[in-house]
Amino acid sequence: MSSINYVEVTAVVEPVQPWADLLITEMAEIGFESFEENLKGFKAYIQSDAFDEKKLNAIAIPEMKADGAKFTFTVKKIDNQNWNQVWESNFEPVDVKQQCYIRAPFHETKPDYPWEVIIEPKMSFGTGHHETTSLMVEWMLETDFNGKHVLDMGCGTGILAILASMMGAEPVVAIDNYPFAYENTLENIDRNETPDIRVLLGDVSLLGKENYDIILANITKNVLMEDIEVYASVLNQNGELYISGFFADDMQDIIQKAEKYSIREVDYKQNKEWVAVKLVKKQ
Repeated sequence: MSSINYVEVTAVVEPVQPWADLLITEMAEIGFESFEENLKGFKAYIQSDAFDEKKLNAIAIPEMKADGAKFTFTVKKIDNQNWNQVWESNFEPVDVKQQCYIRAPFHETKPDYPWEVIIEPKMSFGTGHHETTSLMVEWMLETDFNGKHVLDMGCGTGILAILASMMGAEPVVAIDNYPFAYENTLENIDRNETPDIRVLLGDVSLLGKENYDIILANITKNVLMEDIEVYASVLNQNGELYISGFFADDMQDIIQKAEKYSIREVDYKQNKEWVAVKLVKKQ
């Protein structure tokens, strides 16, 4: 394997949500390849040859300034390292309730687990390490997916769509508006031999032609608040909506918004500051 030099940018964002996701979108536009979220913001990575510090410093989101939000960048060069080895050294398998084993291709298999999902660690979105992803998987392990029409909205690496397909869902639709997430999802679908998943590049504007029994949306509070009306319009009666990607302090705002469209909370799971909520559509 050849050696690739990378630049690591640590972003501290106040408040983290919803602004971290907007910054990630801006940085993806100027060539950043992968992102690792944390409680203070995120780390972003780009190949040294593609890094332009002027473009990084030129990022400005007017809404952030108007809202009084702040962000800072710290730049660090990662020299003379093989990038795949960097990922491999930091990527540990994820065990969810001793039922779902999420691993990279270079990890040993665990055939005694009911479900095993293989994710190439090209980015941190959806590897299962983030609390929101593992919380969503916990909910899925308690859900009957047999024959259900499922939507994974903001699919990241495709992990939730892949698991749903393995658990008997059909058909399954996965949507993400990041091109690198779209491509990575396609790769992981092939890797997990779940070819019946249909992957679309785009956002909520793609919805409207199909109805769903189950919707999985691990996104952010601001996106959920904007899009939940559309989710309600395509969710079947008695259909289930599982949401995560936000802090416990933000949960009630989203639940109250969902109630306007006859989607009501059933229960929630919490890990540290993060939550995942189960809701059901009832008239």
